[in-house]
Amino acid sequence: MAKARVYVARQLPAEAIRRIKSSCDAAVWERQGPSTRRVLLQRVKGIEGLLCTISEKVDAELLDAAAPDLRVVSNLGVGFDNIDVPELTRRGIPLGNTPGVLTETTADLAFGLIIAASRRLVEGDRRVRAGKWRFWDITGFLGEDVHDATIGIIGMGKIGTAVARRAKGFGMRVLYHDLVRRRDVEAELGAVFSSLEGLLSEADFVTIHADLNQGTLHLIDAERIRLMKRNSILVNTARGTIVDNMALFKALKARRIRGAALDVTDPEPLPRDHPLLGLDNVLVTPHIGSASVATRSKMAELAVNNLLAGLEGKRLPNCVNPEVYVRNRLA
Repeated sequence: MAKARVYVARQLPAEAIRRIKSSCDAAVWERQGPSTRRVLLQRVKGIEGLLCTISEKVDAELLDAAAPDLRVVSNLGVGFDNIDVPELTRRGIPLGNTPGVLTETTADLAFGLIIAASRRLVEGDRRVRAGKWRFWDITGFLGEDVHDATIGIIGMGKIGTAVARRAKGFGMRVLYHDLVRRRDVEAELGAVFSSLEGLLSEADFVTIHADLNQGTLHLIDAERIRLMKRNSILVNTARGTIVDNMALFKALKARRIRGAALDVTDPEPLPRDHPLLGLDNVLVTPHIGSASVATRSKMAELAVNNLLAGLEGKRLPNCVNPEVYVRNRLA
């Protein structure tokens, strides 16, 4: 029996590639980083399975290019705003993602950004490396305390809850805003449910862990940034377009808020001449929320599990659109 034809759109850990190639007739993108759209549309022709990441846009155009044999799409990542899920469902194609395994690692990064921004760690490092640190200064590089401060968490899902647990270890007061009130988190951590406006006006640190959708696109805009305290710091490890980055730039430049730490941006990556990168009160990292050896390896393992299950006609272990199974009468 001929092996299923698969395209892997990004470089993966060696063990993940070995598993795919042992079961499939697999083509793998040879370079680091994403392929161009033109190349991607060419490479998906005739495939039965696609393993992609958040950098690859899976829409009707791509699905048409892959038709009629495509049977499964496996996205390496929790979020899937790069994929037209209704279009996949309409075509009866299951979509897999990799939830759960990156929760603690991403929460570590978010809290690390809180500490780095509040204590001006990157600024200090740059000063030392430039040979500009001349003496210990009692008024030099003053930052903001994290302990006993108020943290506002937008999106109290798994990652938001993990951040709240870390915040309690620092004696922080925890406010949160979500579409659903989380009484379990309130009972466990003493978190206080708040309106978005109330959270922004009270929090010393605002950290974003919401999904990207029509309701959260530019959720943090100029009007909402104006609600924030002047000593507050905004942290975003969710999706770049949840924040209006030009509104954020203007607020940071005017010192309307103390600072920002961004692991995600809009666009991504930021061009070198983007005005945000000219400010000393913003810290930008290259989308490394889940970037530990163990977590990225586990994500790749889950993505491969989804891919192989779909090719075998089995239910995906982590399926975004399980309604396709009812439609296709799969187990």
